[in-house]
Amino acid sequence: MKISILDPTGNITALVEESVLPEEQPAAAAELMARYPAVEQVGFVRFAAGADGTNAALRMAGGEFCGNASMCAAALTLLRSGRERGEVLLRVSGATEPVKVRLEKNGESAFRACVRMPRAQAVEARDFAFEGRTGSLQLVRMEGISHLLVEEDSCFFGLRDEREAAERAVRLWCRELNADGLGLMFLERGTLRLTPLVYIPGSSTCFWENSCASGSAAVGMALAARSGKTAELALTEPGGVLRVSSDPAGETWLFGSVRLITED
Repeated sequence: MKISILDPTGNITALVEESVLPEEQPAAAAELMARYPAVEQVGFVRFAAGADGTNAALRMAGGEFCGNASMCAAALTLLRSGRERGEVLLRVSGATEPVKVRLEKNGESAFRACVRMPRAQAVEARDFAFEGRTGSLQLVRMEGISHLLVEEDSCFFGLRDEREAAERAVRLWCRELNADGLGLMFLERGTLRLTPLVYIPGSSTCFWENSCASGSAAVGMALAARSGKTAELALTEPGGVLRVSSDPAGETWLFGSVRLITED
């Protein structure tokens, strides 16, 4: 398999350019992550122009949607074409409509990128319970993945420092929500520090990610829906900073960077 490993704000991503049947992708991804321990997620990409104007198709190993991997696939598209800037349309698992990514070269095999994120299907408050704790959290349902915003005043915020318990909670709540994937986005409002935990049942992965693009977008969507005003955020995550602009109508852009680490 032709494998490219990319770094989108620390959320190390492997993209495979060979055809692998969807039912075989989780096993292939597990093998790749065992071979490359820094890799947090694996996607399978095809660079064939589509009749709908798309430049490439990306399917994540668990069938989920992933904004950081979308940046990676778009960056590879530009690298393959030799262009230094441009707009790429992608078909991405978990998203009905093509995903638009704009890129500009920013060093050797590196790009600044912004992604027009799929709109949330719903933003709502929902009650949850876990091991003696009960409370309400904002749920952002997106195509291909859902996220819960966990803020400092929540009784669940302490799970950020109880990692095994948090991983049990995200698995439990993902099953309860019947979601394709679920993220817990632990947010410190004062510093805009974000700690993302993401569980994808389709690939049996549960990671404290260095950055989460869809989770960052979900934070912007939740805060914009709550305030009725556009949310402009610079979220500091373990791997770096992701910026989000989200308006109350659900139009959301995510800004980050991506660089090619190696090809094998």
